[in-house]
Amino acid sequence: MKPVDLAREHGISTQAVRNYEREGFLPPAARTGNGYRVYTEVHAAALRAFLALVPAYGHATAGGIMHAVHDDDLGRALTFVDRGHEQLLRDRETLNAVRNAIGHLTTGAAPGTAASGWSIGELAHRLGVTAATVRAWERAGILVPPRNRATGYRVFGAADIRDAELAHLLRRGGYPLAHIATVVEQVRTAGGTESLAQALEIWQQRLTGRGLAMLDAAARLSAYLASRP
Repeated sequence: MKPVDLAREHGISTQAVRNYEREGFLPPAARTGNGYRVYTEVHAAALRAFLALVPAYGHATAGGIMHAVHDDDLGRALTFVDRGHEQLLRDRETLNAVRNAIGHLTTGAAPGTAASGWSIGELAHRLGVTAATVRAWERAGILVPPRNRATGYRVFGAADIRDAELAHLLRRGGYPLAHIATVVEQVRTAGGTESLAQALEIWQQRLTGRGLAMLDAAARLSAYLASRP
């Protein structure tokens, strides 16, 4: 087989095929006497596997899996796969946690909230945590309260209280601060809990798509492993 034969199946350029071989995503090709590459069905199976792994795990992990296979280190390759599934499971659990949490979040001004907002002590008291905990959330980027220009004190408005409640719920669920910061940022980007519900549906579709891509990638990788000498 020539590079064009592999490229045509996937709608990519022959240069891309040569690049994938050079980067170790395909096994080395034999050469003719005049230097032309000669590919086999094994190379075609490797290309199918790599291109299926990319949407499932990302380009870097897909490359890591192929490198491990070509190093005859199947354990390392499967570790990459396992970590991808572990991440997908965590993402699903986070999605479910956020769905359960948004129904309990403050969508407007919390009862007893002054027009000027709450202090850090008042917010900590509401959540039943310490002020030090709230400060830790701020350092992690979960909370970004404005400061009173005159006093320099933090002022927590309705949106800040919502973010703090979401952080509190997810923290009780065992999620690390860095992960919570990502989720809270998605709430801010969505513009609040109402828009978040729609964003969560899109998130769900993406997770489903990734899961299906992992199934396809597993089949392609298995076929490649079976075709190797």
